[in-house]
Amino acid sequence: MTGIGRESVIGHPGEEHWASKGEVDLFLWRKRSAPNAPVIVFVHGSSMSGVPTFDLQVPGRADTSAMDWFANRGFDTWCIDMEGYGRSGKKRPINFDIANGADDIEVAVEKIVAVTGQQSILLYGVSSGSLRAAVYTQRCPHRVARLALDAFVWTGKNSRTLEQRRTRISEYLATNRRPISKEFIESIFTRDHPGCAHDDVVEALADAVISLDESVPTGSYVDMCTRLPLVDPLRIPCPTLVMRGEYDGIAAEQDIIQFFKLLPTPGKELVFMPGIAHASFQEKNYAIAYHSLLSFFARPNPIFPEAGKSS
Repeated sequence: MTGIGRESVIGHPGEEHWASKGEVDLFLWRKRSAPNAPVIVFVHGSSMSGVPTFDLQVPGRADTSAMDWFANRGFDTWCIDMEGYGRSGKKRPINFDIANGADDIEVAVEKIVAVTGQQSILLYGVSSGSLRAAVYTQRCPHRVARLALDAFVWTGKNSRTLEQRRTRISEYLATNRRPISKEFIESIFTRDHPGCAHDDVVEALADAVISLDESVPTGSYVDMCTRLPLVDPLRIPCPTLVMRGEYDGIAAEQDIIQFFKLLPTPGKELVFMPGIAHASFQEKNYAIAYHSLLSFFARPNPIFPEAGKSS
């Protein structure tokens, strides 16, 4: 399947939507190619908002937008700016932690249900976005048909990246926001294994991120350094895909294997993605990540035998 994801992709016009969390406005972005399609909700990580992560446009590289790619394959795609990021509200004097992000998903999903009429969604989260998505699924399992966790961390044991972050935990605890720059965004692609992404994609991503945010909340960093585990696998009943890049410094292999073993669903899958570090959708082997997610979201539902009957 080496060609998947590399064919020409048709871009789709995006639709702005807004959801209200009390006095906080949350920005939602939608792309689709057909009505009444299954809904994918994409949840971003700690250092960048939704559109740069999932709808990145790079001249000459049609497939950098995951939203366009999945819309072309019959899905109704949405992403959210968590509170404190991008176009969503940033005014409250808090650090916008993982639990607050799960609140955002809950509000956004109810808006999406109202707009689309779909009563359940396909949910994908990357990095701290996978924690937000998993916490939301624990709270609202009736809304999540399938859950995909990319660059997920469970207990944080043997996580190289978190060990490095803990050396700066006093800084993160002292403020609600941390500054970011183009150089910081670029460092995401060099810290684990340099060469996993094309320079022009990284540059375009950095420009897109910085155009919306010059600082981002500290809440997810604090949670990931001091409060793990935040997710109980036994409370996630839906089919679940756990995705780990070969070189990812956050998702330690044994940590996610132990998490995977405890998931109660028979529909679980664990995928190790060769040649990928932390940011799978922006790297050279993005087609592996896209294909893994597509095959999981498009997989037929099982037919379970009735007790005492045989065919």
